[in-house]
Amino acid sequence: MHKNTHRAYRGLCSPGPGEISYQVVLEQSDLHITSALDLSAPALERLHLVRGRIMGYSQFNPDFLTSLSPLSVHSRSPDIVRKMARAGELFQVGPMAAVAGAIAQDIADFLAPRSPEIIIENGGDIYLYSRRTRTIGLLPHPEENMSLGIVIPATGFPCAVCSSSAKVGHSLSLGQGDLVAVKAQSGAVADAAATAFCNLIKDRKGLSSLSKIADKFLGTHISGVLAQMGEDMAVMGDMELTALQFQNPERKTSRMKNL
Repeated sequence: MHKNTHRAYRGLCSPGPGEISYQVVLEQSDLHITSALDLSAPALERLHLVRGRIMGYSQFNPDFLTSLSPLSVHSRSPDIVRKMARAGELFQVGPMAAVAGAIAQDIADFLAPRSPEIIIENGGDIYLYSRRTRTIGLLPHPEENMSLGIVIPATGFPCAVCSSSAKVGHSLSLGQGDLVAVKAQSGAVADAAATAFCNLIKDRKGLSSLSKIADKFLGTHISGVLAQMGEDMAVMGDMELTALQFQNPERKTSRMKNL
């Protein structure tokens, strides 16, 4: 359950007062959890359940795992399958584009009654419950000591912050963007949106096109977007940014995704 899988950016994360952080791993799912108490046992149990629902559905519908286009699912399909499919349809991507964010929210929703502070990070996609202001760190250039952070006030939870990159991580991206981060109330929606928006960035001009497309979803399905390619950046919606300084400059070569 607890495994020393190396994700360097997690070393830059520190739990707040009265909080602990721990890792829960099951096959491809690698969760970093922060909460008021150790909830690793119920988190693992829920992870088994939710992964089983996705894989069970895909046994009879194998396209669910591989399609890069939206898929329709039956109304009696598992709840997480329906959420992933709806998010994929909304942003015209395959349902698995929403899987990390959907799982992060499912685990967070399940654990929230046991701890008022819950942060589930699933490969850089995050779902949070909190009563205090939080700062989510974003991917910096490895040669720099500074990074940007998204500030979320205590009134802004629960919410998801999900990201996609053509340069970092194992997830498939059809674009060339360095980073797209999306904030939304739904983990599946934020994840699918980040994938779709990053796919659109083929060159720096793509940032302008992205701004027009993202504007159609702001205030309804998503609340904020940050997109970066090279030295160019676009910020849309409710995204309060702050500068972050690395405490240990020697670690700056480890490119982090989200704190």
